[in-house]
Amino acid sequence: MSKTITNEVVEKGKRAKKASYLTNTKSTAEKNEALRSIAQQLLSDLDVLLAENDKDITAGKGNGLDQATIDRILLNENRIQAMSDAILQLIELEDPVGEVVEQITKENGLRIIKKRVPLGVIGMIYEARPNVTIDAATLSIKTGNAVILRGSSSAKHSNIALVASIHRALDAVSYPKDAVLLIEDTSRETAKSLFTLTEYLDVLIPRGGKNLIDLVVRESTVPVLETGAGNCHIYLDEFANIEMAKSIVKNAKTQRLSVCNAAESLLLHQKFFQNYGTEFLHYLQDQLKIKIYGDKKVCALLPEAIEATEAHYAEEFLALTLSVKVVEDVAEAVHHINLFGTNHSEAIITDDRHNADIFLNSVDAAAVYHNASTRFTDGFEFGYGAEIGISTQKLHARGPMGLPALTSTKYYIHGNGQIRD
Repeated sequence: MSKTITNEVVEKGKRAKKASYLTNTKSTAEKNEALRSIAQQLLSDLDVLLAENDKDITAGKGNGLDQATIDRILLNENRIQAMSDAILQLIELEDPVGEVVEQITKENGLRIIKKRVPLGVIGMIYEARPNVTIDAATLSIKTGNAVILRGSSSAKHSNIALVASIHRALDAVSYPKDAVLLIEDTSRETAKSLFTLTEYLDVLIPRGGKNLIDLVVRESTVPVLETGAGNCHIYLDEFANIEMAKSIVKNAKTQRLSVCNAAESLLLHQKFFQNYGTEFLHYLQDQLKIKIYGDKKVCALLPEAIEATEAHYAEEFLALTLSVKVVEDVAEAVHHINLFGTNHSEAIITDDRHNADIFLNSVDAAAVYHNASTRFTDGFEFGYGAEIGISTQKLHARGPMGLPALTSTKYYIHGNGQIRD
């Protein structure tokens, strides 16, 4: 690891740690003032942000990035306006810091109060999406944390411009601008150097593809809040309404291909397949233009389908592609999902409540759906505002991670001279 890389990471770690001692004492009003300033500054800097983003888009196309990745990098006027609007919505959300989680008064008069407090310094490693720069920065500010951002080379110009805009906004309201720092060197070495920055980082959050997340979980000595890839399934039960199934699958698969809550795998009950297989598969292929990797039954019915392997059943395609399998019953569907899924979001389409309950209770995932699209697994849709990511682990936080997930707790003990016998 080069000395230059080490110096940048360590120096920004020190600055963020120092800033965190200031930000954790900021009032809700001060934090909201900083957020409002950022929301306004993004719109003021619109032309600069678009110009810098265009550099990333041009470079990405030149480097042969696929369309799904280009879409994740893209900023336009509507998306920047949406970022600004999201910050204003975040201002309206309740500040979790200082919330009393538990309160006990002992017989000896000691008052023990458990409160939410900031985590401290958050490290964020992410790929492609420049909107994560704003989400991570603003959620961290709202919760009194400092954050060190390390984006990918594919969005380097966009991220630098966004952080510069944030710094202008924070300067304007005298809020510590070191509360949001960007590691501008996007080499693998800088990412790995964050993994062991235990002296300054309190938590590390990876957000991106499976390879990045697995690398961080495997090599980090900093505690990790894991956000998982999304191999999301939709199971069409024997009692599924075909029109509802078409609508939900269309939305879950095609509304936005590049997101982790998009459907990637489809399971068909054998009776649904017998009754509607031809109609439904041709709907996917001919109307939605979806490429299908199917089992032997699917391929026999749809000659254009490609026979699926276990690798296909496990893949997050992020494209107009689905794996499709016919299953005997809800139990086989659950088994398949628990074997190949990523513990993210899973859905059953059925009019039978008993089968729905079996599915919802047995599938191991952060979010389970009955007769609804997996696309709802999102901080805004759940009423949390912007999210730092969607956790697929079970400790500390699970599912969309909003403001409370970026806090820890502290015990405040008040006495009047008590000593322990």
